[in-house]
Amino acid sequence: MKKSLLLYLFILVLLFNVFTYMYFSKELAFQQNKCTKTEAKLKKDLEAANAKLVDANYFSLEKNENAQNYFNPDNATKTIQVEKLIPFVTEKLMDLNANPKGNPYTGQDQIGANKFIINKVKVLNHRWIIADFSDGEYWGEVLIKYFVNDDETVSFETFQSLLYQK
Repeated sequence: MKKSLLLYLFILVLLFNVFTYMYFSKELAFQQNKCTKTEAKLKKDLEAANAKLVDANYFSLEKNENAQNYFNPDNATKTIQVEKLIPFVTEKLMDLNANPKGNPYTGQDQIGANKFIINKVKVLNHRWIIADFSDGEYWGEVLIKYFVNDDETVSFETFQSLLYQK
């Protein structure tokens, strides 16, 4: 009786170990398969996001070689680095927000108690800037021409301004 009890316990332990081994080996394969699928999905999503970013930056000085060549022609004696130009032009335009009547390049006169200031700027190419402006109540967008002068100053000219309805 004692021998058969030990034999039953041994078989039971052996079966328990076999089932445990099978469970954990299948679990590992399942987790690896799940990770592989997730990784493939994330790669696809990243590629789609990168494609959208490339499309969104199509109109930007950073990606436009023709516009960059305007500032860096082969025969020029003085060239401008585009990486430094964009923050420089943006800063000069944003500095005009300190004007007591608001930024003069929004193309809008002050309507209420608050002045119009430029919030966000995107340099499109070697000549154009698009900017978002508001006074806290009204919002709009403006297309601005900019010129880098020989003395390395920047001059602006409002081309078109749009104020959204409330």
